[in-house]
Amino acid sequence: MTRIDVSAVLLAGISLLYPLLAALAVRSWGPGWVVVILCGLIAVRGLFGFARGIPSALTYGLLAVAALIALIALWDRELSVRLYPACMNAAMLIAFALTLRRGPSMIERFARLAEPNLPESGVRYTRTVTWVWVVFFLINGAIATWTALYADWDFWTLYNGLIAYLAMGALFAGEFIVRQFVRKREEPAK
Repeated sequence: MTRIDVSAVLLAGISLLYPLLAALAVRSWGPGWVVVILCGLIAVRGLFGFARGIPSALTYGLLAVAALIALIALWDRELSVRLYPACMNAAMLIAFALTLRRGPSMIERFARLAEPNLPESGVRYTRTVTWVWVVFFLINGAIATWTALYADWDFWTLYNGLIAYLAMGALFAGEFIVRQFVRKREEPAK
């Protein structure tokens, strides 16, 4: 039986709700408190990453985001709050892209958790999927940056709190469907 890690679920929930929570908190308390809480949560999430064996590129990416948000806050606190989604996309982009250079690819690492003896065709497929995620993070990060710099809070919240997650969900679902066709095509004839 799998034990549910309440702290991981809580951090994931806060991360998913971040745009809405940030917009409400900035209006209620001001951006300074949001930056302090955000950097603290990112640091805790990063430390949990080290403890749980999450790929180090992702964990270091989280800590780099916390440092970058804190630095931006020295100049403009509200902007630092709004740039968090863009910074997370940049961190994910870099983490995924680095695994394409050094290997194994990020998606291969995840795939091997379920299938340790991944065949060579699976390695090639996961490399392609990692490239797709790199492109996704590039496009999504560019839009998130635009919303942080030019959009009002309502549109920023809508894009970063809903549209970006719908796009990510569509990519997950689309990849799952494609993977079923690829596996079926590669099955030996009976």
